[in-house]
Amino acid sequence: MKLTVTTFLSVDGVMQGPGGPDEDRSDGFDRGGWVVPLFDEATGQFITEVFEKADAFLLGRRTYEIFAEYWPKVTDVDDLVASRLNGLPKYVVSTRLRSADWHNSSIVKGNIPAEVARLKEIPGRELQVHGSGTLAQTLLENDLVDEWRLLVFPVIVGAGRRLFPDAGVATGLRLVDSRMTDSGVAIHVYQPTGRPEFGEVPPAA
Repeated sequence: MKLTVTTFLSVDGVMQGPGGPDEDRSDGFDRGGWVVPLFDEATGQFITEVFEKADAFLLGRRTYEIFAEYWPKVTDVDDLVASRLNGLPKYVVSTRLRSADWHNSSIVKGNIPAEVARLKEIPGRELQVHGSGTLAQTLLENDLVDEWRLLVFPVIVGAGRRLFPDAGVATGLRLVDSRMTDSGVAIHVYQPTGRPEFGEVPPAA
């Protein structure tokens, strides 16, 4: 399976608590819900396109717990996101969880890069990561991400956890899709190209 990471970001790179004030208050975060005024029809259509490609999900513990609290309550058979999340296999990376009771869930422990590499060998279309910032950083560090889908909302949150670390592995990217919605959400899809080259800008003539 191809491993993809899809996440909502603010212009200043925050990914914490996009969906509501109480979604994730860890570390005292009190600015949740910043996507709500900007989430338009085109953004929803893109998310639907993403979930249509899913054959399994790989989630960090915090994201798993947030999803497991909400999505099993959504029983509309026409809700594609709910049907995919509730029905497909879910692998949660955690050293703290004792059990993963959401239907079709299992816990991934041990050597995480090796275990994820093994999951990618399972036949299928996409192994999707949503949110899960700490996990995404581990996957980036170990060159395990095949595609990044970044939805950048036109807002500066000013506080909160960010997707990319202050210091991490340098990675080149190729833009393979780009869209702009009416509310100003910039959707960028990137595929890694290996280590980037560094150089010096020539002086102006």
